[in-house]
Amino acid sequence: MCVTDGNGIPLAIVIEGANRHDMKLTEATLAAQRIVPEDCPEGEARNLCLDKGYDYNEVRDILKAWGYVGHIPLRDEGQRIIDDIPNYRARRWVVERTHSWMNRFRRVLIRWEKKPEHYLARLHLSCACIVVRAIQVFG
Repeated sequence: MCVTDGNGIPLAIVIEGANRHDMKLTEATLAAQRIVPEDCPEGEARNLCLDKGYDYNEVRDILKAWGYVGHIPLRDEGQRIIDDIPNYRARRWVVERTHSWMNRFRRVLIRWEKKPEHYLARLHLSCACIVVRAIQVFG
C-alpha cells in the first residue's frame, strides 16, 4: 500500500502478501509516514482520498483517529455515477498513477528479491527516484 500527496509523490509504503486486503494495511501505512502533517489551522481539514476498496467503517474510524477526512466513494456508487452524468470520463487516481511510475522500474515490477526487507529497500529507491524527477519537473 502506498500513500501519496496531491502530486503523486510517495509518502509511505507498506508491503504485505498479495492475498492481504489493502484496507487491513491502512493503520500500518499511516504509521509508516515519515512526514506526518502538523495540525491544520482551525477550519481546515487534512484530506485523504481512497478508492472503493476502503469503503469500510473500520477504515473510516482509523482515518478519524489520525485526524483525516476520508474521501471514499461508496462501493455501489460507481455505475450510478456513470449512468447519471452524461459524457462521463473515468478519473485515474493519483495513487494508481504513482504505482504506474513505480512499475517502470523493472525490479519493482517483477519481484526478484526473496527477503521482504530487500524488496522494501528497492521500493524506497524507486520512490526516491520519483521524488527527484518530480523536483526537476515541479521545481
